[in-house]
Amino acid sequence: MLSRIALFAPVFVFLAGCQSASESPTNTFLLNSRPSQSIEVKYPPTYRDTSVFDDFHGTEVSDPYRWLEDPDDSSTVAWVEAQNEVTFGYLDQIPFRDEIRSRLEALWNYERYSPPSRHGGKYYFFKNDGLQNQSVLYVKDEPDEEARVVLDPNTFSEDGTVALGGISFSADGHFLAYQVSEGGSDWHTARILDLETGAHLDDELEWLKFSSLAWAGNGFYYSRYPEPASGERLSGKNEFHALYYHELGKAQESDIKVFSDNENARRGFFGSTSEDEHFLAVSVWETTSGNALYVKGLKNPDAPFMTISEDMSADWSLVGNDGNRLYFLTNDGAPNQRLVALDAEQYSPGQWEEVIGEKEDVLEGVELIGGKLVAQYLHNATSKIEVFDLEGTSLGEVSLPGLGVVSGLTGKADDPQAFFSFNGFTRPSSIYTLDVDNLEVDLYQAPTLDFDSDAFETYQVWYQNPKDSTRIPMFITHKKGIKRDGKRPVLLYGYGGFNISVKPGFNVTRAVLLENDGVYAVPNIRGGGEFGQDWHKAGTLERKQNVFDDFIAAAEYLIDEGYTNPANLAIQGGSNGGLLVGACMTQRPDLFGVCFPMVGVLDMLRYHLFTIGSAWAVDYGLSSDPEAFEYLYAYSPLHNAKSADYPATMIITGDHDDRVVPAHSYKFASALQSNQQGDKPVLLRVETSAGHGAGKPVSKQVDESADWLSFLFFQMGSADKE
Repeated sequence: MLSRIALFAPVFVFLAGCQSASESPTNTFLLNSRPSQSIEVKYPPTYRDTSVFDDFHGTEVSDPYRWLEDPDDSSTVAWVEAQNEVTFGYLDQIPFRDEIRSRLEALWNYERYSPPSRHGGKYYFFKNDGLQNQSVLYVKDEPDEEARVVLDPNTFSEDGTVALGGISFSADGHFLAYQVSEGGSDWHTARILDLETGAHLDDELEWLKFSSLAWAGNGFYYSRYPEPASGERLSGKNEFHALYYHELGKAQESDIKVFSDNENARRGFFGSTSEDEHFLAVSVWETTSGNALYVKGLKNPDAPFMTISEDMSADWSLVGNDGNRLYFLTNDGAPNQRLVALDAEQYSPGQWEEVIGEKEDVLEGVELIGGKLVAQYLHNATSKIEVFDLEGTSLGEVSLPGLGVVSGLTGKADDPQAFFSFNGFTRPSSIYTLDVDNLEVDLYQAPTLDFDSDAFETYQVWYQNPKDSTRIPMFITHKKGIKRDGKRPVLLYGYGGFNISVKPGFNVTRAVLLENDGVYAVPNIRGGGEFGQDWHKAGTLERKQNVFDDFIAAAEYLIDEGYTNPANLAIQGGSNGGLLVGACMTQRPDLFGVCFPMVGVLDMLRYHLFTIGSAWAVDYGLSSDPEAFEYLYAYSPLHNAKSADYPATMIITGDHDDRVVPAHSYKFASALQSNQQGDKPVLLRVETSAGHGAGKPVSKQVDESADWLSFLFFQMGSADKE
């Protein structure tokens, strides 16, 4: 499951952190800095190759901007530079942009921690001093002792664009394997650090992607693709994934291939080992939903793989083990998920024991901690924790600090104490301990920042999609006592896909909006995982229009209830959420004032031809299928950018995005600019040495946030003067 979620995560950067302390200043970028005149925009010329067509089942579809699909071609490079020159020239003229950036830096500049995890009797955690580009890995001998630096990713590069990916400790805590990526790419290199000597081993593994580092004995399992052909590193199809075992001290060329499939090029393989390293689980996937699962006992090298699931119709993952008793989380026969167990020594296919049955709330995950099963549920998009014994008898529900989200729950099978972080829309992350014996929660760490959480409120409303009467929840956050005068600046954020839930989380950028009397709204639209697999499937394939209708209905609710008007309503989403924004703005350009499609999937007829795009077909469908072509063509943002008066738009992408290649954004920007009939700007912002979002240095996050926030306030200020 982890491998598939990592394929297509929403761009929604939450900052781990702290409890509020001092009262924040109230800024008025929108109210006091309205521009006296608009900024002139002159787009660079974009070549239209009218000779490029595709025949889809008898329908001829023009693709005049296909030349922009080659990111390394000199024409594409020159065009991107020209677009950036226009965009940053525009942003440079916004009078309060520097002021917003300064406020963002002030808010960002606070200590942020991850929950500690215990390895080799020591406690490891990440910390960011505030404006460090990358968080640093520290260690403590005991939770209350002084910390020492273990690994500082800020030393990997001068500009912070080389980032730390996944990390994994050997069972004895002697070695740390970790992944590194450059410029935001999904390609990773694995390295090994000897934690006793502080020295790196000579081992270095290349071309990892969508990989774990699963220790077993004197090495670990990892996943990689073959080295890409020249010129295809960032855009070529990812095919023939394989799972390998690497023994420390040996060259990568001698690594043992454990699992592969030469007949099915799209299949991927994800390895995980139990905490005691006695079992290996291999998840086999083709798309972002459903997987096969095989488990092998590692104490006997000749032991065969047990087939847990083979047809890929459901999700399966190994939670852990108690001796030979293995626990699995699955939605097989349970859309909201359940926990089942088997005896590895007496296993017969399909002979399951249900340990925790399906409930009305979604069972998001289970951890074996202190001889207990700690289950994390999602109730109306907020967290609940319930603890069970190993047979599935409930020991009680944990009293959490409030309405919010638990993340980073860590603990060992023999450790009665767990750590987790907890945060909400106006509540920066604090670290808590959980005693799994008495279910008591205590505050462990809560740094401070310059933001007054008590000045704001979050509540959940339910609205209705008028097309099919589906009720949808939406979180709304704003300053206490704010007046619904019908013209508040509102940012509506959405995702709606791949069974991914959008949950409450603190974000510095949104804090600036709230301080300026803005409203932040997050609807839990269909396509996500907030209400289980049924909710997800209701927003997939031929039902994808439900997602857009749900989001449009949220916008209409905010207008009808007096929060705002179309001119002061902004929409934002990244990745699949970028598709959401692109589809909604081309279907209802009259409904929004400002649009931010970020690293979006915008060409729905060709998305599957690049990198890992074919894995998304379970949600989208493929244009090669006649029925799927009809609905994809009907909503594809690129192909529905017709002549219209479009909202002010800033399309944001990264030149190293090899998850959703930047060609989506390049082509959509070209189509919008050529079809814009109004006077609102359509800008393309391309970040250099940046990818889909993961590992982006803080300095680039601050710059990007300052740019889109100043653009938002500037456009709304202009609209308010009209």
